[in-house]
Amino acid sequence: MSSPLADFRHIGTKIVCVARNYGKHVAEMGYVNPEKPVVFGKTLNTYLAEGEGELETPEGCELLHHEVELGLVIAKKGRWIKKEEAMDYIGGYTIVLDMTARDLQAKLREAQQPWYLSKSFDTSCAVGKFVDAKSVPDPHALDIYCKVNGELRQKASTSEMLFDIPTLLEYVTKYVSLERGDMVLTGTPDGVGSCLPGDVLDIGIEGHVTAQFTVGPKRH
Repeated sequence: MSSPLADFRHIGTKIVCVARNYGKHVAEMGYVNPEKPVVFGKTLNTYLAEGEGELETPEGCELLHHEVELGLVIAKKGRWIKKEEAMDYIGGYTIVLDMTARDLQAKLREAQQPWYLSKSFDTSCAVGKFVDAKSVPDPHALDIYCKVNGELRQKASTSEMLFDIPTLLEYVTKYVSLERGDMVLTGTPDGVGSCLPGDVLDIGIEGHVTAQFTVGPKRH
């Protein structure tokens, strides 16, 4: 019997994202490791499940980037979660592509405007199937990866995260309540790169879940 949380995309209220949570990725983007988690959000229009369609390139984007991440699916409402209790709030995991319009993001930053359009365009949160937390003994010892047309672009262990899962949940819930079915993205490792129409992206958590997505043709 599948978990009720397997339908998390239609249960949750939001997607909470963490940036700059792998040191090598921080370095490749030209930043320094943050002292606290860097948090932003995606809206629910961004969800795309395997087999539901193609990844879109938003209007004006010439540099669409892939960012593979471990996603946490929240099992119950939480506010002011303490680190020692944090794992009790996780119902499961999935593999995620946080697609980013990198050139648009750079323009928005330069204009001192929010990232929203570069991160929350339709299909920019492509997700694999739900993995029940009971089948994952240690979420801090998972290997995640992204291949583009069969070429390995990103691979890392979740043990490399700068801020572990309990730290992230404690920090986020000081400000934002997490609801059942919400997803928390834990950041991407190094190796982010561009995608072109027709590219096939294979992502996965080794030993647990895989998913495949194709970049569709530009519509502009």
